Amino acid sequence: MKILVLEDNEKLCNFIKSSLNQEGYAVDTYSDGEDALEVINNGYACFILDINVPSVDGISILETIRMYNKSIPVIIISANHELEKIQASYELGCDDYLKKPFLMYELLQKVKKLCTIENNFFDFTNGFVYDYENRHMKNEEGDVKLAKKEILFLELLCKNPTRIFSFEEIEDYVWEGEPTTLTNIRALVKRLRKKIPEDSFTIVKGIGYRLNL
Repeated sequence: MKILVLEDNEKLCNFIKSSLNQEGYAVDTYSDGEDALEVINNGYACFILDINVPSVDGISILETIRMYNKSIPVIIISANHELEKIQASYELGCDDYLKKPFLMYELLQKVKKLCTIENNFFDFTNGFVYDYENRHMKNEEGDVKLAKKEILFLELLCKNPTRIFSFEEIEDYVWEGEPTTLTNIRALVKRLRKKIPEDSFTIVKGIGYRLNL
């Protein structure tokens, strides 16, 4: 699972990255808001944003994220304790607000709560099991080789097995911010259905895909 961290305090930023890496998360860090804004559609599963950073502040980035995705977890971290800033963050859709200074344990617990699926193993039909944490599929005969985009597609759907993920969300996550077409998404699904049970996921016409568990 990939997380974006926006923090202009280099020491704190490196500490956050190191702590998240130890928990198994992939982390990209940015100290400038404009740089972070350019990559928000690169398939991140969670955002940790400081408010007071150069160029574009964290609240503005939160607002932009919510224009495209209403459900992706966003945690605001800030030394700003003004009620107006806190209210603005929640009104724009942040999932949690952590005041500096904070214990790293606090941040890790919030990330685990918001950005981690409850079950790391998904049991499909015919003996196929997907290991979410290690990102691989296996059946009774052994490992099933999956391409990167196939893994990302399964990873996205497994984040919330009962939810329908839109074509736009699939494009953002699986193609990591690069534009694609509905034809390419369907071609990916067609290839994946040749490797795992065909009824593993369902298309909801005009909307997107969900797991069929």
